[in-house]
Amino acid sequence: MRDMTPRQIVEELNQHIVGQDKAKRAVAIALRNRWRWQRLPEEERREITPKNIIMIGPTGVGKTEITRRLAKLIGSPFVKVEATRFTEVGYVGRDVESMIRELVDAAINLVKQRRRGEVEQDAVQNVEDRLLDLLVPHEPRPLPRDDNDPAEPEDDHEARHERTREKFRQMLRSGSLDERQVEFTIQQRKSPVQVFSNMGLEHMDSDIQQMFERLIPKQTKDRKVTVKEARRILLEQETELLLDKDAIHDEALRLAEDSGIVFLDEIDKICSSGEPGRGGTDVSRQGVQRDLLPIVEGATVNTRYGAIKTDHILFIAAGAFHSSRPADLMPELQGRFPIRVELDDLTKADFLRILTEPSTSITRQYQQLLAVDGIHVSFTTDGLAEIAEIAWRVNQSTQNIGARRLHTIMERLLENVSFEGPDSSETLIDVDRAFVKQQLEEISHDEDLSKFIL
Repeated sequence: MRDMTPRQIVEELNQHIVGQDKAKRAVAIALRNRWRWQRLPEEERREITPKNIIMIGPTGVGKTEITRRLAKLIGSPFVKVEATRFTEVGYVGRDVESMIRELVDAAINLVKQRRRGEVEQDAVQNVEDRLLDLLVPHEPRPLPRDDNDPAEPEDDHEARHERTREKFRQMLRSGSLDERQVEFTIQQRKSPVQVFSNMGLEHMDSDIQQMFERLIPKQTKDRKVTVKEARRILLEQETELLLDKDAIHDEALRLAEDSGIVFLDEIDKICSSGEPGRGGTDVSRQGVQRDLLPIVEGATVNTRYGAIKTDHILFIAAGAFHSSRPADLMPELQGRFPIRVELDDLTKADFLRILTEPSTSITRQYQQLLAVDGIHVSFTTDGLAEIAEIAWRVNQSTQNIGARRLHTIMERLLENVSFEGPDSSETLIDVDRAFVKQQLEEISHDEDLSKFIL
């Protein structure tokens, strides 16, 4: 985990997320506490558990993005799950432990990416040798045709083959053979056929899953591709062969235990409603809360890679809480989320900052996409202000979906440019206030239309 102060963490998050200073401070402190915890003696670490967080706020204000960016910032395994997914089947829904298994899978992918750099050089060398075997196959020494035709000495035959191989090696490294075709055999493993219900595979013992995988035969397939494509395929194969899978699994389990982050979205949807006539629904919601409780409190979950303890995994829950409150959760579950952060609704000023400040703002994304077709789009200050005004106004008059409103508005705003641009001789587009009004004014002022279109 990177040694970053809370202030540095907030500064990094500010590059991608506008506003929500209270939420950023809360997650920055939680992250720093995690870093502090990792540096305590082992006997003291056992007594300290992470302080889980509940984020309260409407959709589209940055709850998911803050958590996702946080995990990416520190290189922690991260998984996002919707609490409602556990209520989809029957009263207790899907296996709640599945989110921990997904976290372990995310950790394995992270560790694999880190370990790839360690074996990359050897993998590249092995790929080069395999390509040379395909391009310059070893031919047996020719036999003499008669007594007057002396056989080529074995040493001379091998030396000639090595000289040819080295010439091809230089050509291969220079890229002059990239378009030459080669044929080789690759192994493919078919995925197991799922004959269980949605709950079946999650409840299967990991040993049984592995047994099924061993029983399914590997299939081979001959492919004829260019050297350039073959290098990519073979590099993937060689890298996998060089990676120590057992070491990766052990490291991934430790990484998930010590720095894993689970983002539990829509937790307000599993609160008891307290409404009469909703008994069955409430039973399902309470069942999910009861299943979540031991995982959040600290339990041991069996995965196909080994057992993992959830005691020190950081859980960040989020919900709009329009018709419920965190107090509607089970008291025991409430106690496991001591940090409560309320996120603010987005203002017109926030929308304007979202359009301009982040390094990957939506306006820059559209500029990059349209530039591929030679269309250069520029956004004027008054044009951006008008877009922000319309986004805010539509959110106020219809359902408030936060910053996601900008995506629908931008798509509608640039629809004609995206469609006609490749065939048009006009390559410079100025998105000013007049342009925005022409494209969106009628729709944004008609409340019935804006509900369906924006």
